[in-house]
Amino acid sequence: MKLLVSCLCVILSLAAHAHAYWYANIHHNGISPTIPNGDNWTVFRNVRDYGAKGDGVTDDTVAIQRAIDTGDASGSRASGKSFGMTGQPAVVYFPAGTYAVKSTVTNRVGTILLGDPTDRPTIKATADFSGTYLLVGHDPREPGGECCVPDGARCQGHTGVATPGQCTQLLYNDLEIEGGGVGIHLSVTQVHLKGISFKNVLTGVEIASAVHVTAQKMNFTGGSVGIDTTSGGCELLNLIDSSASNTSVLVKAPVASTAPTVQNSLVLENVIVDTTVASTVQAGQTTAFTGSTEPGTAWIHGHVYTNETSETQPLSAPAGKVVPVVRPATLVDKTGAYHTIVQPTYSEYNLSQVVNVKDVPEHPVKGDGLTDDAANIQAILDVSVDKIVYFPYGIYLLGDTVVVPPGSRLVGEAFTQLSATGSRFKDARHLRPMLQIGKPGDIGVAQLQDFVFTVNDALPGAVLVEVNMAGVQPGDVSFFFCNFRMAGARGSQLWKNCSDAKTCLAARLAAHLTTTSSSYWEHTWAWSADLDLDGASGSVLASPGGGFLIEATRGTWLLGLGVEHHVLYQVNINSAQNVFVGLMEAETSHWQGNGTALYPPSPWAADSTPLLNSDPDFKWCAPSSAQCRMGLYQIVRNSSDIFLYSQGWWTFIMGPARTFCSADCQDNGAWYEGNKRLFVFGLDTINVKNLVLEGTGPTSLAATVTHADNRGAVHDVFNTAIVAAYLKQV
Repeated sequence: MKLLVSCLCVILSLAAHAHAYWYANIHHNGISPTIPNGDNWTVFRNVRDYGAKGDGVTDDTVAIQRAIDTGDASGSRASGKSFGMTGQPAVVYFPAGTYAVKSTVTNRVGTILLGDPTDRPTIKATADFSGTYLLVGHDPREPGGECCVPDGARCQGHTGVATPGQCTQLLYNDLEIEGGGVGIHLSVTQVHLKGISFKNVLTGVEIASAVHVTAQKMNFTGGSVGIDTTSGGCELLNLIDSSASNTSVLVKAPVASTAPTVQNSLVLENVIVDTTVASTVQAGQTTAFTGSTEPGTAWIHGHVYTNETSETQPLSAPAGKVVPVVRPATLVDKTGAYHTIVQPTYSEYNLSQVVNVKDVPEHPVKGDGLTDDAANIQAILDVSVDKIVYFPYGIYLLGDTVVVPPGSRLVGEAFTQLSATGSRFKDARHLRPMLQIGKPGDIGVAQLQDFVFTVNDALPGAVLVEVNMAGVQPGDVSFFFCNFRMAGARGSQLWKNCSDAKTCLAARLAAHLTTTSSSYWEHTWAWSADLDLDGASGSVLASPGGGFLIEATRGTWLLGLGVEHHVLYQVNINSAQNVFVGLMEAETSHWQGNGTALYPPSPWAADSTPLLNSDPDFKWCAPSSAQCRMGLYQIVRNSSDIFLYSQGWWTFIMGPARTFCSADCQDNGAWYEGNKRLFVFGLDTINVKNLVLEGTGPTSLAATVTHADNRGAVHDVFNTAIVAAYLKQV
């Protein structure tokens, strides 16, 4: 179970501009529609308005905490849970300055901490600082592990970012860490690290516990160790498109285990070191690998499946194996690295270039969770090309498709909700997108950030986001911190009316990336509710059909992707080309499995809810085989140039009774068929019997990669399987 709401987000820019940042000065009229008197809720909080000085001398701890904790007349955000997890949106804004704090600052659920990107602020511990952490990015009233920055009690010097609990993040992106003992300390299930530089840090990344980690575009300079996995708790690490200099050891790993389990698997691809790096990989006190892995090659330690090996026994490569990797030009930059971009802040725009959708008199938009805003939002988008369109926090009901035209830049606030509603999305035989990014053949810019896409009712004909557009450059069509949520929260009729999996057909698809599209995504969670976030009684048994359907051919990049609890599959890559997935996390529907009376593809196989041509029909399973008839985590069929890293699939709970798994309680993870140049670096599962099915059609599928052959260590009492690389369809 992963939540979309307990996150700490700090948005910074490397560039400085003379004019004031538009977001600080725009009309802030966001509301919280799901709580009493929510029209008066304060979303935007400038810490200066709460007494902070930012002069580097005054203790601003109390003022900053006040800005975070202020609720309304009914009470503080720090006490009780009357607002629910989704009813207390907040952006705490830091103008330029240095904010001195003498004790720990604690963030709250649903809160973004935002600095002025035109003149970045600093939060500084005073000389007499008291506490272990400067900033805690987890609301202690909510379940889950803490995520903190920095930690002054570890190693020699400070830790930049620490996850001392068992965190479940998807992505840390575009950070600069200088000095200290440890840059990032990880105790996680999974995480994607992207675009992080470490300068003069003793140990860049210390991994205490993780099933898998992707580290992409990392740069280590002037430290002792780049990444330390010697605790033995890191089951798989993908290090790609990275570099090191003046660093003694790039990856410090434990001695290879002689136990009959797969542990400490490692993939290095396009990793460049100079002659100052004595050991690229050091196992114990022994150098296991030196030099670089140039573009076009990968060095792999762990179990590797290729066409040269038996179908039932993996190749154990404790000394490492070098394999060729051919990346298509579409996916990479001139250095051979996968394209990445930094989330835009639009700090180059001035206030006159920004449109607040709630401040256009001729097209009134409410965002109140009651009014259908589709027509007026469409009218505003059509006349706001090449401007920033700002959506203050609210719930914007969309009773019809809204088309996002080329030249659009949409900015939400504290995860603004766009919610499908009404009869136009009810017919499962005629699918309709809520948000349509361009029309087939469109070329241009369409960038969205900080939204939640959701549904107001059971809408079996709804596709929440359909992407048709491609850009001139990678990232022209992009989504940053845009998440999906079906049921499980206030603001939807499904909040208290989603207890029957047969009827709670929340949506048909979360996202459809069509053949003509090219898009770039960072931190995306497509979550179908397995629990209630806001305190309604009863179980949540939502049954959306599929998660991400990817049929794009022109270049797709997904970094930090989580897809959970969809009936048929979580991700389906169908007849696609040129797809990069840096990390994927997934879970099946908790109502599936032993004890269920509803076997997939039901409830999506009736005349009124037909399957799509790309959907699995589960004909390889016996009619009432509960553990076989569970939503697949991943399908890749008839596709080419597909590059998948750190694919993690977790079956923690199964069946209507929500029984915790103590053994393999799902039969199958992925179905791979008819592909060319399919590179999978890192397949990790929890409680899944067969990692990969192969065959020439549903009735001929057979398991070729199994848990029994790839046993990993126990992680949080659950059984894991680890495969370093699957290369049987290259």
